[in-house]
Amino acid sequence: MTLDQLLKNIKPILVAGSTAVDITGINIDSRKIMPGHLFVAIKGTQTDGHQYIEKAIQSGAAAILCEDLPTQQEDVTYIQVASTEDAVGKVATLFYGDPTSKLKLVGVTGTNGKTTIATLLYNMFRKLGYKCGLLSTVCNYIEDEQLPTSHTTPDPIELNQLLGKMVDAGCEYAFMECSSHAIAQKRIGGLKFTGGIFTNLTRDHLDYHKTFENYRDAKKAFFDSLPKGAFAIINADDKNGSYMVQNCKATIKTYSTRTMADFMAKILECHFEGMYLDIDRHEVGVQFIGKFNVSNLLAVYGAAVMLGEKTEDILVVMSTLKSVNGRLDPVRSPEGFTAIVDYAHTPDALENVLNAIHEVLNGKGQVITVCGAGGNRDKGKRPLMAQEAVKQSDKVIITSDNPRFEDPQDIINDMLAGLDKQQMKKVLSIVDRKEAIRTACMMAKKGDVILVAGKGHEDYQEIKGVKHHFDDKEILRDIFAEH
Repeated sequence: MTLDQLLKNIKPILVAGSTAVDITGINIDSRKIMPGHLFVAIKGTQTDGHQYIEKAIQSGAAAILCEDLPTQQEDVTYIQVASTEDAVGKVATLFYGDPTSKLKLVGVTGTNGKTTIATLLYNMFRKLGYKCGLLSTVCNYIEDEQLPTSHTTPDPIELNQLLGKMVDAGCEYAFMECSSHAIAQKRIGGLKFTGGIFTNLTRDHLDYHKTFENYRDAKKAFFDSLPKGAFAIINADDKNGSYMVQNCKATIKTYSTRTMADFMAKILECHFEGMYLDIDRHEVGVQFIGKFNVSNLLAVYGAAVMLGEKTEDILVVMSTLKSVNGRLDPVRSPEGFTAIVDYAHTPDALENVLNAIHEVLNGKGQVITVCGAGGNRDKGKRPLMAQEAVKQSDKVIITSDNPRFEDPQDIINDMLAGLDKQQMKKVLSIVDRKEAIRTACMMAKKGDVILVAGKGHEDYQEIKGVKHHFDDKEILRDIFAEH
């Protein structure tokens, strides 16, 4: 594809050199540049791509897309734009054949529930007989092919490449999580969405967004960009739902477990094995627990309706769906207590999971919570997480999560700082996560529930820049096998 074809959706400030050159690839990483590639220099949070323009040219870059022109220009074409972050998605979309014009793409955004909703939609539509792709925190899929993931939403080039492969594989639908980082950094720029789903909004990622308002407005920008022919489904039980769609041109639908909405549900019965629900006056048994999962299932149901599926077909498939790996994931002990592994790593996610456990326990057993907080992330949520754990647990063990480059004890101290003397009476702190889980198992009796929160599907612990193998479910099974 020629450079001038790639530039038709952007407005350059200046073009120096010929745009008739053939472009054989696009990259934002100078180390991946090959002869004929377009190098896009992006001012990232960690490093500035403009520093690597010369290296990209040495590797054979045919053109440079940048915000600041180098003082010394080599014999390649330079395209100067106001924002490379904004331009790269539009260029990548064209290079990979505009994949989202050839399949129906549904994006899910919000603080919690993104992975569950996107994955359940992918599983549902496959069971309904469609070829589908999935882009999520846990894994990317093109039909049965599993592809590893490093971010909730890949960079625009990788994203369009993956979507292009989905089109090549005959996929009719793609379901993806849209993180606040991805929206703010224009990683989804240039994509055409058939629909968008808003789950909820609580404090998270303030290390990046700085204020809750910035975080909220990043999510809102996704709905602002939806086209007229798309749909937007919002959680009416979240006060931010209506704010999200203030400037939305798409068809707006609501879902709720508490108030009048387009899609409504209530719990009829609840057990650790699942629930019986009333969804829009239809009874259905599901293999999930917790009110927050009722909301997730309603979002899935609403999206399927908006995509043209029949209610009866949707509910039949919904009854067969299983929970996402690492989300309210139970491991039974030989001693008769239940351990639940969950990804909950925000105060409200902990509240939701603990509420779900109490709904089933109904006062007939104790709850022991093992949790920590990630290093080099929003420190403000640490004491709030400890408070939430203590409020709804009989005993709490504060431990390491992914300390990254912080001292684990410092993170634990930040969490403990949110507790008063009375609350501290039910709290232990054990830095070693495996020992923390083992201690919880020693404390638990028949009928009790241990919640191991924070890591969920993750099979590693990140310490000083190194990922060490660590899987909460494996640890639990090993401990149970010792008895």
